[in-house]
Amino acid sequence: MANGRRTFIKNTFLTSIGLLALTRCRFDNSFGQSANSNNLILDLKEYLDLPEGFTYEIISKSGDQMNDGFYVPGRPDGMGTFEGKNTDEVIIVRNHENSPEPFSNSPYGIDNELLDTIDTSSLYDSGNMIMPGLGGTTTLIYNEITRKLEHQHLSLAGTYRNCAGGITPWKSWLSCEEDVTRIGNNIVKDHGFVFEISALEKGLSDPKPILGMGRFQHEAVAVDPISGIVYLTEDRHDGLFYRYVPNVQEELHRGGKLQVLAVKSRKALDTRNWDEPVIKVNDILDVEWLDIDNVLSPDDDLRYRGFNSGAARFARGEGIWFGKKELYFACTNGGDAHLGQIFRYRLSPDEGRESQKSISGKLELFVESEDRNVLHMCDNLTITPNGNLLVCEDNGELNRILLINQNGSISVFACNKSSSSEFAGVVFSPSGNTIFVNIQENGDTLAITGPCRTL
Repeated sequence: MANGRRTFIKNTFLTSIGLLALTRCRFDNSFGQSANSNNLILDLKEYLDLPEGFTYEIISKSGDQMNDGFYVPGRPDGMGTFEGKNTDEVIIVRNHENSPEPFSNSPYGIDNELLDTIDTSSLYDSGNMIMPGLGGTTTLIYNEITRKLEHQHLSLAGTYRNCAGGITPWKSWLSCEEDVTRIGNNIVKDHGFVFEISALEKGLSDPKPILGMGRFQHEAVAVDPISGIVYLTEDRHDGLFYRYVPNVQEELHRGGKLQVLAVKSRKALDTRNWDEPVIKVNDILDVEWLDIDNVLSPDDDLRYRGFNSGAARFARGEGIWFGKKELYFACTNGGDAHLGQIFRYRLSPDEGRESQKSISGKLELFVESEDRNVLHMCDNLTITPNGNLLVCEDNGELNRILLINQNGSISVFACNKSSSSEFAGVVFSPSGNTIFVNIQENGDTLAITGPCRTL
């Protein structure tokens, strides 16, 4: 592809998708909250601007009582969707990025008054029943025909800051703790792990961490449906990009090999471009995977040891999603302007079984923003039915969902007019007919309907 295909990053990013005229929500000159919606339809409720033909509905709110008697926790984040028992039914597993405090985000009530109704063996970290982990996941059942939420319940309890995660081909959700708190006082377990939740269960999952995936500030995962290899991002300013090669496919608790990505012939490459532009948009780099040991990392030093051994460094690895023999992942504040990067990784034909004669996997810098009106701190992302990207922003100011075409053109799909909260967990239903997304600090989960399959 031509080197100039994404020069829009420095200039403009307006594009059109079919008959939809999607446009930007701009920041004003005062670096404030207002935006010019232009071709987006202004929401009279001043909640969410969307293109013509799309509508939204809030299907779940923090504090709502669920079917199991508990309450929807605060700060909803990453989500995955699965086919239900019939074609109308969508199962959603939703993360909650909560620390043990404040109790106002708790599934057990404002003062944790329902805490004593739960079996402590179902809590990963009970906090001695004084300061339990308030993260975890909830599972929802949504009917795409009636557009109604039919059920929701607590499905993982006692964990800390479950930020993002990823779906597996065997109908489970991998939920990641973005927290590396150590045991002590009223903290009865170490944190910093990935947990697996069956999408089909109606109760609480066994809160068992997948130790082989390492202990670090996990953000998101993506699973190769062919090999079962799991790719992992790390939300640190100096994080790495990991993969977990399981000993037994689909049985992640049975151990495996944790590895870190390195660029061949450019050891310890700093892809962040903060000090100098060492990697450019469209650059395609051959990679290799390095083994890393002591993955439980009591000193939280995996990223340092990996970098010192030659691994590439990334700026706050966040959302990740698997496509066709490739995946995309976001780096929230990468780039010279610290406004965000998106990388694409193309798998080797021998992925997970590489030898010196193998064709290397390829790492490409797909997008790097130099203009916050173009892209301002990318976070969760997903792949649309047509192979494009939907990307959430998280900048604490004006947050949007952006549509990025395979050729790199960017347009605005949604604009949050209700608050300065980030969008989180954007995901399509298995049919592609509905988009689900959270507005985190609002505590709201939305279903967006319309011509979603055209995106």
